Amino acid sequence: MAERSTATSPPTDPASAAEAPDAQRSRGEATDAAEQERPAPVPEPAELHSGHRLAGRYRLEECITRLDGFSSWRAVDEKLRRAVGVHVLPADHERAPKVLAAARATALLRDPHFVQVLDAVEEKGLVHVIHEWLPDSVPLHTLLNSGPLDPHEAQALAGQVADAMAAAHRENLVHLRLNPATVLRTGPCQFRIRGLAVDAALRGIESDDPQRADTEAIGALLYAALTQRWPYPEGVYGLSGVGGLGRGASEPLLTPDQVRARVHRGLSEVAMRALTNDGATAASEKPALTTPEELSAAIAALPRIRPPEPTPSALPQFRQPTTYQRGSMGGGQPPSAARPAVPAVSGPVPPPLGGRWGTALKVAVSALLIAALGLGSWQLADALLKGDNSQEPSPPPEPDSEQNADEPAAEPLAVSDVIEFDPEGSGQNPESAPLAVDDDPSSFWHTKNYYGPGFGNLKAGLGLILDLGEEQEVQSLNVEALGDTSVEFRVAPGGTTTPPVDAAGFTTVDDATGSSLTLQGDEPVETRFVLVWLTELPQGDDGNYRGRITDIRVNP
Repeated sequence: MAERSTATSPPTDPASAAEAPDAQRSRGEATDAAEQERPAPVPEPAELHSGHRLAGRYRLEECITRLDGFSSWRAVDEKLRRAVGVHVLPADHERAPKVLAAARATALLRDPHFVQVLDAVEEKGLVHVIHEWLPDSVPLHTLLNSGPLDPHEAQALAGQVADAMAAAHRENLVHLRLNPATVLRTGPCQFRIRGLAVDAALRGIESDDPQRADTEAIGALLYAALTQRWPYPEGVYGLSGVGGLGRGASEPLLTPDQVRARVHRGLSEVAMRALTNDGATAASEKPALTTPEELSAAIAALPRIRPPEPTPSALPQFRQPTTYQRGSMGGGQPPSAARPAVPAVSGPVPPPLGGRWGTALKVAVSALLIAALGLGSWQLADALLKGDNSQEPSPPPEPDSEQNADEPAAEPLAVSDVIEFDPEGSGQNPESAPLAVDDDPSSFWHTKNYYGPGFGNLKAGLGLILDLGEEQEVQSLNVEALGDTSVEFRVAPGGTTTPPVDAAGFTTVDDATGSSLTLQGDEPVETRFVLVWLTELPQGDDGNYRGRITDIRVNP
């Protein structure tokens, strides 16, 4: 997967030093005339630094890359209060027009597998490209530092990247710099690509066959995901190299299943077909894959790979069953291992009490029993002699306000679906959202970690949307959370069949801060969608901020 830069210096011609003085003089006069006609150069922009603002809203925070006349930054969009990424280069840079064109074309591609370009502007002698910043994502090379991906996730990686690049190529957009740093994992089996078209334009990378170049790059990513090795002589991003693809190497490239044991054979073959130009590998004589479309079809044709079984440490810890659950209260006997052992008594067993004292004790106990029976018989006879007329009916009991207060509350409303709501981010843990309404205190939905209060200044909030299935009257919410969590009870307008796309579309009913909250409106509200909106998260022992919702009840 070669990258060819157009920003190369022309070779020095040794014959130029032997030019005749007249020729040199003529060339100098022509150059002077051309320089007189050329407009004055654009002044160099001021040196960028942390705290510098672009377009009056993007505050630069940290420089990530400074290379070949451009720089890349982590910044904050002060208008929308979210983190963004920024590429900056002088407007008179030779690549500036290509960078602007690439960014504006990429911004029109609304594919969720790409990190979106948000803005591309030329202002005050600078070109800046604004793109999404995904603070909770992990580059592929970071994942691979701890080992290869399991086959299920490797198949998801290759399939999603191939599908995304096939869609980009249909719009005449190419990447040319797909590598373990530009592919990000945003969640379990979820991947996104950054730098489409823009990275190549910034670095002056071109290719005579861009479709083949991107396809080979996806094959290299799949190879690395299966083996934890890079399929070229030179390693990258902490991954060791394996060998060349006939590019000056003395031996052919080893297949993934030759590099590492227990590699999925089908994925190994697909990776080699994308990497090997002639399409022939040690395992297959199938033709080479030369476009992302072909690679996507090859991955889709593979049998679906099942996810790995969870390890015992990942399984939920169930509570120890009670005696009743074991069956002893229902007539069954608990297992002998569960019964406490009775300590053995050492020495001879004492004989029963006998002699005069034993006889006296037996007589005393018998007398007490006879007296008790006699007293009970006398009380029964006295009651019968008085007759039934003496027993007046007792008045009805006075209503007890405390007893009424202890009556069970109305059943909570049924929730048909729980949707994670993170409109200013890339998602938290959507697969665990239903655990917030399962009435099980040991299960929960949780947020990701943030390195400062207020979600690290990345967003205004996030939460869960509860879909009641149809419009119903809602009066209150009960929310069980972790620590001092700030929660708002919001509802969607009546008559809506789909939830609003941002938090402003919901109406706030009540708010509170704590771990066991009751949020209540003045009167019932007709709605189908209830939003549990978190605005502040508690701080953990490690200094990070995170939220957790154990249980939510929607009350009529």
